[in-house]
Amino acid sequence: MTFTVLPLLAACCYAFATFVVSQRLYHADGPRLKLLFSAATIGVLLHMLGLSQALFTVDGQNFSLINVSSLVCWLITLMFTTIALRTPIFLLLPLIYGFATLVQFAAAFLPAGSQLHHFEQAPWLLAHIVVAFMAYVLLIMATLYSFQVSYISLKLKQKTPLASGTKLPPLMQAESLLFRLVLLGTIMLGFTLASGMVFSDDWFAKHNLHKNVLSSLAFVTFVTLLIGHYRAGWRGRMANSLALVGAVLLTLAYFGARFVREVLLQG
Repeated sequence: MTFTVLPLLAACCYAFATFVVSQRLYHADGPRLKLLFSAATIGVLLHMLGLSQALFTVDGQNFSLINVSSLVCWLITLMFTTIALRTPIFLLLPLIYGFATLVQFAAAFLPAGSQLHHFEQAPWLLAHIVVAFMAYVLLIMATLYSFQVSYISLKLKQKTPLASGTKLPPLMQAESLLFRLVLLGTIMLGFTLASGMVFSDDWFAKHNLHKNVLSSLAFVTFVTLLIGHYRAGWRGRMANSLALVGAVLLTLAYFGARFVREVLLQG
């Protein structure tokens, strides 16, 4: 199969999963789980196959903007799909699978560009990048999940019954998962910043400065959220706001300059 066919097939599976979960989101029996997870699982597998072909080339590892975006999207989709098998997060799935559909269409039709690396020559750099990606994925997942937690909390405060068929986890369970994600992601982000400062020769170089400053600000934001939650009981709107600020800062750090360099300046 060509590079184009696999992303298109994955996009079709993700689009179908989006339709399946959206169609019966508030149905008394809930979404058709077997159909939903079958479509999502096939989409994730096709996504992985297409991504592996695009990332690993004969000349090295191609970490272009499109490929990195697709990799992050695949990790988020995989992890949310896995979590959804045990925890009711169906309100988030249309957003997750819908976004994955768009990313796969972009991977199929937009030029991938080229930014080759040779990680076999620098294994510590590979470890650094893997941990950085996992930190980003976990913190983005936590940010998305915080909105479902706030929705549950709002419904409880308003004493408003949920629509028939809406399946949501208990508030305490949802909050516990949310802050575990934030804590783990923040630890990984801190490790990424510390290891980059120690092992990278150009950590303070001009072309890396914006990324490191924004990542550090995001780290401080998430640490503040954790301290505020465990010491002052911050949750709800405060937690949402800080998580969203941290996620935006981290996204700008990871993708901002790459977008300017690979899309705007190349256009």
